Amino acid sequence: MIFLILIPENNMNYFNVEVIHSSLCVDVTGGPTDEAHGILNFNIQYWTSRGWAFVDVNYRGSTGYGREYRQQLLGSWGVVDVNDCCHCAKFLVDHGKVDGERVCISGCSAGGYTTLASLAFRDTFKAGASLFGIADLNSLRADMHKFECHYISNLAGDEATLFERSPINFVDKFSCPIILFQGLDDKVVHPEQARKIYQALNRKGLPVALVEYEGEPHGFRKAENIKFTLEQQMVFFARTVGHFVVADEITPIKIENFD
Repeated sequence: MIFLILIPENNMNYFNVEVIHSSLCVDVTGGPTDEAHGILNFNIQYWTSRGWAFVDVNYRGSTGYGREYRQQLLGSWGVVDVNDCCHCAKFLVDHGKVDGERVCISGCSAGGYTTLASLAFRDTFKAGASLFGIADLNSLRADMHKFECHYISNLAGDEATLFERSPINFVDKFSCPIILFQGLDDKVVHPEQARKIYQALNRKGLPVALVEYEGEPHGFRKAENIKFTLEQQMVFFARTVGHFVVADEITPIKIENFD
């Protein structure tokens, strides 16, 4: 796997705790054949300027590293991407760079799928954030536009395999705090997917929050919603697994089974 790691040098005064550099946010690229670039990204700066270690993972299948690397995702979406993200976090934990009890994962769309799959089928991460994340691969294939009508089957497999790799079918396996952000006008990922996960975690007594945006499609467009999402992700992670209070004046949303 190939990944970009950003760890702040000295932001200790920003928080009221003794150790905070050990908190990690793993960000998963979308696509799923997208690519994380090593360029200035103010969304990443938001995390690192507040003391977080941040990893942008170019898992197997990401573009930019040649045909052979790209094709490693074929038939293996939901497996190699999940493994790479988990191995990346474990590598940093094993080398003493981050605290294994404070590793979080976040992703949008296909990155949200890898996030949800990592949380359902692995136990590496202690909290997650899904932004209009795909939870049902068969639903995605059924609603896919003509241009990409065979894309999902090539990446993951037949109907049975899509079922087995869909977190929506294994909500009982979630075991850590999750925050979900969903646009109500999303035609790619239906809002019912996020609601089903929210309800399942709520029934299990796990910390969970769901934010739904009126008028937002697949990918948030409104500046105020983008800002709110970024802030609430960070606060959610800080409260549930980071165990620190951020210095920003942010009013946290209610977390079920936590507040």
